Amino acid sequence: MDYFIHPQGICESVKIGSGTRIWAFTHILPGSKIGQDCNICDFVFIENDVTVGDRVTIKSGVQLWDGVTLENDVFIGPNVTFTNDKYPRSKVYPQSFLRTTISSGASIGANATILPGITIHKNAMVGAGAVVTKNVPPNAKVMGNPARIVGYSNSKTRLKSLKPSSSSELRLIGKTEVAGVKVQELPLVSDIRGDLSVGEFGKSIPFEAKRYFLVFNIPGKDVRGEHAHRICEQYLICVKGSLNVMVDDGVNREEYHLNSPNIGLYLPPMVWSVQYQYSRDAVLLVFASHYYDPADYIRDYDDFLMEVTQDEDRRAG
Repeated sequence: MDYFIHPQGICESVKIGSGTRIWAFTHILPGSKIGQDCNICDFVFIENDVTVGDRVTIKSGVQLWDGVTLENDVFIGPNVTFTNDKYPRSKVYPQSFLRTTISSGASIGANATILPGITIHKNAMVGAGAVVTKNVPPNAKVMGNPARIVGYSNSKTRLKSLKPSSSSELRLIGKTEVAGVKVQELPLVSDIRGDLSVGEFGKSIPFEAKRYFLVFNIPGKDVRGEHAHRICEQYLICVKGSLNVMVDDGVNREEYHLNSPNIGLYLPPMVWSVQYQYSRDAVLLVFASHYYDPADYIRDYDDFLMEVTQDEDRRAG
């Protein structure tokens, strides 16, 4: 046996990976599968229809019920609560339990509650005490009840304290690390009659727009976007209120706080974008270089990363 079980632990499963350590007062049922180099602390219970990947840490006081999958390199904090039945009744069992997946590299803080059927995607972080009622996007950090996105891991926040000037000149703001993304200060003219900001298609907005759309009345600071485009370019202006925009080229990730109608954010094709933390009065104006085409959207982050890699391989070849 190349794994460790504490003398006061009960492990009925024979599918335990090498290097895994199972500590006292833990009970693992026979149908479960545990990967390599895991650390399963005291007072953990693992039911039958459970899969645990490699290098997973499960702290004390956690129960993994039927239907839970933990992928590789997941961290589960103490007393995290998993559920698998939306409408539980004593002695009444569903035909099958809802599947809950914690994807590779994700972390869940102490005392969080995960509702059934949820997917917490790669490298996401769930704050202590959060109640997760919806899927959590890749790399997102969520907190609260219900859990809301408060940021993204490994990203840099820009423009937090930017105050627009009264300049008649278009200028770039700072230097972005995400490929092709540009943050611009658009010309702003202020006088006794009010303020005016202007942009020109093909110049300050570097394409001829085929359509526009407005995003407003977003309830509860919900998330929008969560996709990339294969060929469409976009230009974002927050004409009222404020919001955060996360952009990701598959290698670098940055966040921008848009809070002025003379700040424009240019998004080239093949950049993953998420808009979130809308203020109650936020109005987002988006110009697009192409008509709406559902085939142009990449809506799964893993698919996006795969296409980015394929594009790089084609250029290298």
